[in-house]
Amino acid sequence: MTTDAFALYGTQEAEERPVTLTAGRLSADLANGNLRSIRYDGIDVLRAISYLVRDRDWGTYSPRIENLAVRQDRDSFSIGYTAYCDGPDASRLAIAVQIEARESELTFAAEALSPSGFETNRCGFCILHPIVGIAGTPASVEHVDGRIVETRFPDQIDPWQPFMDMRAISHSVMPGVSAKCLMEGDTFEMEDQRNWSDASYKTYVRPLALPWPYQIPANERQTQRIVLSIADSRPRAASPATEAKPVTIAKGEKTGVMPSIGLIVTPEEAKATLATAAHLAEIGPQELLFHFDPLAGHGPAAFADFAALTRIHRGSTTLEIALPCKASPAEEAAAIAAEMAAAGFSPDAVVVSPAVDRQSTPPGSKWPECPPLEEVYAAALAAFPNARLGGGMLSYFTELNRKRVPPENLDFVTHCTNPIVHAADDLSVMQTLEALPFITRSVRAIYGKKPYRVGPSTIPMRQNPYGSRTMDNPGGKRIPMANTDPRHNGRFAEAFALAYAAQVIDADLECLTLSALTGPFGLIAGENEPSEPGAVRPLFHTVKALAGMAGLRWHECRSSAPSQVLGFIAEKAAGNALCLANITAQELSVDISATVAEGVAVVLAPYGTAIVEFPANG
Repeated sequence: MTTDAFALYGTQEAEERPVTLTAGRLSADLANGNLRSIRYDGIDVLRAISYLVRDRDWGTYSPRIENLAVRQDRDSFSIGYTAYCDGPDASRLAIAVQIEARESELTFAAEALSPSGFETNRCGFCILHPIVGIAGTPASVEHVDGRIVETRFPDQIDPWQPFMDMRAISHSVMPGVSAKCLMEGDTFEMEDQRNWSDASYKTYVRPLALPWPYQIPANERQTQRIVLSIADSRPRAASPATEAKPVTIAKGEKTGVMPSIGLIVTPEEAKATLATAAHLAEIGPQELLFHFDPLAGHGPAAFADFAALTRIHRGSTTLEIALPCKASPAEEAAAIAAEMAAAGFSPDAVVVSPAVDRQSTPPGSKWPECPPLEEVYAAALAAFPNARLGGGMLSYFTELNRKRVPPENLDFVTHCTNPIVHAADDLSVMQTLEALPFITRSVRAIYGKKPYRVGPSTIPMRQNPYGSRTMDNPGGKRIPMANTDPRHNGRFAEAFALAYAAQVIDADLECLTLSALTGPFGLIAGENEPSEPGAVRPLFHTVKALAGMAGLRWHECRSSAPSQVLGFIAEKAAGNALCLANITAQELSVDISATVAEGVAVVLAPYGTAIVEFPANG
């Protein structure tokens, strides 16, 4: 079993392990000064209560924590510390925190003070409710004016805030147990974080309709408090002892056809991709997705490289264009088509999206100037008459959900996802997998049976719709919105990609793109990287395996612990293949008797994957 940190994460830097604290039946994990996995009798009540400070690009500060004091008593716990954020121009913010918990109540209080004044997009509490078992269920919302409204958590993903002007929210945890979360010190609202593939509904401080960034005045105390109360009406009994059991995998009822697998190619990486043609042939992707952005300086030379790649690629090709829309869309599209023709590049499909639509338009913001999408698509149809036309967003589902494209003239719709928009710790990244079925079901609810593509979806972020830039990451840290991520080099990414495929295949995807061949999103290590240049990353094996399964019939697998192991079955000519991914840092025993043969089990290493071949009648 491989336990080397670099093999798992692409870095020797280990995450700080959370400290689990208990107050009777209530428990919580303390990590970096915030609370994660708040449970009652082992059931998730909240995913997190965090005090967060965001910069003007929505990057999250990693505060320096001093004077940490943690006390664990028999039926209660308490935590105290002071956190410091160092901002631009020598500005500084200090946050004094006090957390108290007993079985029926948890209080998290914070007081922020800056001696200099402090610029921020958000400073205060975020409360995360889980989505599995909560989506579509009743909620009671108390507003700041005292009104109490009986409602429900959204089932289909809400593009805007489902609840606003909040003071408290209550929900059922399990039969006989309810939870109320009271929020004091400011006006709170909730957004559906499944938009960004986060596995939560997020209640946060300071309405987005207010201006941002804003200034915290010097020497003015900012006080907030969260109170979580548990009401348990069940007959009192001792908490049942829990016994570790192996994860079981059983064949489900759903079935369909495996999607084609694509690789993204940018002009910056086109020559490097050509130089690794042998690896391209070994993977055998069905689709090459070429990216073209005139505003990034891409020009005719890119099409010459794309044409060269097309000549050695056995599958189909798509060009995605970030159309500037600075002049007439018809003139811009025609000029691009002429450059393509001169280079001998003729893709099978073209995806056109206005460049400005890559930027998010949050609530309260002014929509940027942009021609009507009908005009943009008409221009593309005229300029590329022999190509299938795709539309959607070159960014994420969030933007597609908020600016829904007219589907009438489109041959397919598309969008990406990214798992490090809001948080980049290992647990949060893997938890984003929970949100993917909600995203694909929401797209299907909007666009019906329209052919549907997803990707490129990678752990590193290729663009930041929520700020002016993606975050540089020369130190190879786990940071949100980073354009490189060390885990892309490790087994972590391999498990994430296979689990990602398992979570989206029932959406009847036409194509799934999970990587590039070279570069920071690639399958091959480059120069000035921790891995040996030219070496294949573990993710290579998952993408190659998925490409080899394209067009095969798949069958659903039901996991007894979907937060630990995900998988599916692919029907091969010589039999079936059970594809499994361990999405945890622990070695797991998996009972596959219900899918393969009685008494059969496999052991999955941390972030391990396995493809178990067995006869079709096994």
